[in-house]
Amino acid sequence: MSIEKLAAVERNVNKVIKGKENVVKKVLAAVLAGGHILMEDIPGVGKTTLATTFAKALSLDYKRVQFTPDVLPSDILGFSMYNSGTKEFEYRAGSIFCNLFLADEINRTSPKTQSALLEVMEERTATVDGVTRPLPDPFIVIATENPYGSSGTQMLPESQLDRFMVCLSMGYPEHTDAVNILKGNSQNLISTVEAVINIDEIIEIRKMVNDMYVHDEIYEYIVNLVEETRRNDLFSMGASPRGTIAMLNMAKAMAVLDNRDYVNAKDVQNVVKDTLGHRVKLGQRARAQGMNMDTAMAKLIEAVDAPRA
Repeated sequence: MSIEKLAAVERNVNKVIKGKENVVKKVLAAVLAGGHILMEDIPGVGKTTLATTFAKALSLDYKRVQFTPDVLPSDILGFSMYNSGTKEFEYRAGSIFCNLFLADEINRTSPKTQSALLEVMEERTATVDGVTRPLPDPFIVIATENPYGSSGTQMLPESQLDRFMVCLSMGYPEHTDAVNILKGNSQNLISTVEAVINIDEIIEIRKMVNDMYVHDEIYEYIVNLVEETRRNDLFSMGASPRGTIAMLNMAKAMAVLDNRDYVNAKDVQNVVKDTLGHRVKLGQRARAQGMNMDTAMAKLIEAVDAPRA
């Protein structure tokens, strides 16, 4: 798989999503690293459009569920229905059986429905009526949510947040990008997006990411960063071992996108906030000093010595 095809995916998405090249690159990296993506932002900045565009550019079978308080786990996982003709119960697959599942506004549904995604995100299987069924490969969840504090939202539990490899925010567009958005309707631009790579190629790239060379000093550096979140009083809750794995896999994928066959410290630093920000909680000192998560993560990077090479 050549780097040119991956660059073509980014170009296709960037012509729809204006001025968010860094976010687009990290979403693609998370897909290549085999992770799930949480997009946390205010309404109307293009989170859903981003997922739709990626599904088309990557030739993925795509399904979307608009999460509301009345969405049930059976809507996601499927259910068994009695067939009067055969006198047997037949399984009707839910919307989760696809390559790219968009959980739109995931924090607007009930905790019971949110929990229906715990198994599918970790084991890539869905269990209904005692029968466990595998999901397609690859399987990616892109979930969107409005910031906490919005009316009618349910906070995601830590166990579910931990299953997202990255948490990203698009933010408002810059002035020039906002003008370009006005000039070209993004919904019409989606129709011009080309399917650049197929599923077999995605699986091939994932193997390349998994086999990426990593120096022992980089392994030490990643572990040191995560351990610092557990002992530094800027944080009241540190990151889990799953966060360590997420940081490593994202750093590998970023190296692939930069056309390198090794991981360096900058790859790791580039994804620290994305992989750890939703896994940790700010401590009293950080809140008293008026720090946000971006500032705390910058302090974390400063506190841990990076490898020279």
